[in-house]
Amino acid sequence: MAALPQLKDAALALDERVALLTFKRDDVRNALTSTDLTSDIVTTLAWANTSPDVSVLIITGDGSAFSAGGNIKTMGERSKAAPHLLQQAYKHGIQRIPLAMQDAEIPVIAAVNGPAIGAGFDLANMCDIRIGSTESQFGETFINLGLMAGDGGAWFLQRVVGAQRAAEMTLTGRIVKAQEAVALGILLEAVEPARLLPRAREIAAQIAAKPPVAVRYAKRTLRLAQEQGLSAHLEVCASFQGALQKTEDHLEALAAFFEKRAGRYQGR
Repeated sequence: MAALPQLKDAALALDERVALLTFKRDDVRNALTSTDLTSDIVTTLAWANTSPDVSVLIITGDGSAFSAGGNIKTMGERSKAAPHLLQQAYKHGIQRIPLAMQDAEIPVIAAVNGPAIGAGFDLANMCDIRIGSTESQFGETFINLGLMAGDGGAWFLQRVVGAQRAAEMTLTGRIVKAQEAVALGILLEAVEPARLLPRAREIAAQIAAKPPVAVRYAKRTLRLAQEQGLSAHLEVCASFQGALQKTEDHLEALAAFFEKRAGRYQGR
């Protein structure tokens, strides 16, 4: 098994091909700025991409919040910097997260344990699947602070809830609670707090039981389909499918189907 990377403000564990990344900065409600959580997320995704032992990543928060996004207490001090320095701070800071999430080769599940606000909400929307605690809540709240999403939140939110609802949430900055989040498609489902991680692990285990190479190709296909025209997408599908049909796991999947048993996949 590949060695786990060293993280500063988060904990990482790996079990049965499922990696669990837990934010450990409850003192600042797991804020992504003024902590090392941005670097921890980017480091974890780079590790997962190159580790054949990982099929799924779950992201969650320790404590009362999933992530409060930006650290409001330090915003006033940061705003004193020159505009070009602020721009560079975004490019080399929090904007590393959306780029790393888009490059993730494994499915990412957000287990949203509490408030996911601002950039924390955007992070949840970057994930492939979102399971929420009944205590979770969501807000694209930048407008309330005289700001807009600097981490690509508008790009992700529209793909989750559609353009009109994204406009309403962005321009009002209102908070959406768990049950409405399910109705809007922000959450796949909402469960009692004690069931959150077990439920996320159940879904992750279902994915991890599938042929690992096919999981990665399927994940890439879903992401590419958001941006490609049909002809270009079909070309990619033909290439990916041709590669998968030459894998040992494909032959094992066929054998398991005909023999009515669970597949034993090696990622080859």
